[in-house]
Amino acid sequence: MNENRLLERFLSYVQVDTTARGDTSDYPSSPGQIVLGKLLADELQALGLADVLQDAWGVVTGPLPANVDRKVPVVAFCSHLDTSPETSGTNVQPQILRDYAGGDIVLPADPTKVIRVADNPELNDLIGKTLITSDGTTLLGGDDKAGIAVIMEMLAWLVEHPEIKHGTLRVCFTCDEETGHGVDHIDLGQLGADVCYTLDGQGSSTIDVETFSADQAIVTIHGVNIHPAIAKNRMTNAVRVAADFIASLPRRTLSPETTDGRQGFLHPYEIEGGVGGVVLKILLRDFDESGLVHRAEVLRHAADLCAANYPEAKIDVEIKRQYRNLAEGLAKEPRAVGNARKALERLGREPREMIIRGGTDGSRLTEMGLPTPNLATGQHTPHSNLEWACLDQMVESVEWLVSLVEVWAEEK
Repeated sequence: MNENRLLERFLSYVQVDTTARGDTSDYPSSPGQIVLGKLLADELQALGLADVLQDAWGVVTGPLPANVDRKVPVVAFCSHLDTSPETSGTNVQPQILRDYAGGDIVLPADPTKVIRVADNPELNDLIGKTLITSDGTTLLGGDDKAGIAVIMEMLAWLVEHPEIKHGTLRVCFTCDEETGHGVDHIDLGQLGADVCYTLDGQGSSTIDVETFSADQAIVTIHGVNIHPAIAKNRMTNAVRVAADFIASLPRRTLSPETTDGRQGFLHPYEIEGGVGGVVLKILLRDFDESGLVHRAEVLRHAADLCAANYPEAKIDVEIKRQYRNLAEGLAKEPRAVGNARKALERLGREPREMIIRGGTDGSRLTEMGLPTPNLATGQHTPHSNLEWACLDQMVESVEWLVSLVEVWAEEK
């Protein structure tokens, strides 16, 4: 692989601010996603791909035609343009650490921000490798610009090496994955793929074969507002109701801070409002549908208890479906994971099948009928100003994709 070109691509992409926004109905939610999508569309066309399209929604698609003389499955590769709204993506200043010597990494613009080996034990296996971080004031953007760079370098390598056999490949760069809207405007018929892979995973050689199932709760608390000077027996403060509501939720058994593995949670993550009304946004997560039902019941029970204590308040709980565990859909096309494993094994690497306590565009694509496991891209600690990526692992991901398209080219 062309390691220097891969690095240049990644550094270029992370400096485009594509922070998603959850407070707008615009799609995409931020203009930088259009900017990065246009850059990628131009690069795809420069590689010689025809029929590259950036549609009205900012989604970029394009095909690399097959170079085999028989019909084989069409494989798509997908990454998302946006970055998490949880940490700023404005003015990202990437730092390159070549020949990493080991130990904690102090980020230069904010020495209080330290990537600690204790929190990232995988660093012990990356001594001598090339790492990329932010300067500590923003996230890096490896989620998911590492995936974008890996896909683009894979396509460039295949164009430069026509002796590598592959079927028709489709690229798809989506918008607003971080706010749960990544595939809202994907037309599977237009994409025309038989199988897809999201490049949105952490580390190296991992295949994500299960994700959380996910819903979002919107809890609206209607209070009674009046001037505090005349509030006695007349005011119902929605802020106090909201505080009691959140305090009543389980914290030691159903919170992200206290769960791991296959344990689900309730996660209040946004609050807005005042005395007259408050809106809470809460994530519901579990690997099983029954777990989501239970999480919703917990919220409604908490709402009933609060309403009993504040009889003048009105509390509405709305549950919105987000995505579902991709495991069931992948079972319908075992080659999706099987060929990813085979491609790694041909490279002499050991594949690791993982479950992830989150979701990807692949969760919804699989639910829609397109089997889409998630593959590693060398990113680590996403959504944080302590985010980092490993260039060597990104190279490994490119090699994996090249091997993978060869494996699919042998299918009937």
